[in-house]
Amino acid sequence: METKVVRIEKPEDMNFILGQSHFIKTIEDIHEAIVSTAPHMKFGLAFCESSGPALVRYSGNEERLIEIAKRNALNISAGHCFLIFMEAGYPVNILNTIKNVPEVCRIFCATANPVEVIIAETESGRGILGVVDGVKTKGVEGEEDIKKRKEFLRKIGYKF
Repeated sequence: METKVVRIEKPEDMNFILGQSHFIKTIEDIHEAIVSTAPHMKFGLAFCESSGPALVRYSGNEERLIEIAKRNALNISAGHCFLIFMEAGYPVNILNTIKNVPEVCRIFCATANPVEVIIAETESGRGILGVVDGVKTKGVEGEEDIKKRKEFLRKIGYKF
């Protein structure tokens, strides 16, 4: 077995979700779940098929985001993983809906941070071992940090 690191390529502030599922129907069901939950959201979705023709399957409603999803899925090339890149919304807007899609097995990350995907490659294929999401923790928040966190959440409308 060989381990590899694949960096997610995306604009710095773009949010995305990386997950794993188990069936080719995933691409259509996730698409439907997103538009049913957040119809305003722009997104690109790609899914790595792990049997038969083993293609990157894709969907979405924004061509630029679809291209980002396809490129990253092909770079990862790990069976049954999927990526959703989004604008005009955040992972928190759709995350529970995505987790409830019957084919979805797990979510590795939902973030705008820089991400590295840790891959295991064997003779039969590739699998995701995990992700490095963001940077190493630098310390524990203080009173001023707490104040800034609370102000930020209210500024963007997530708390009142």
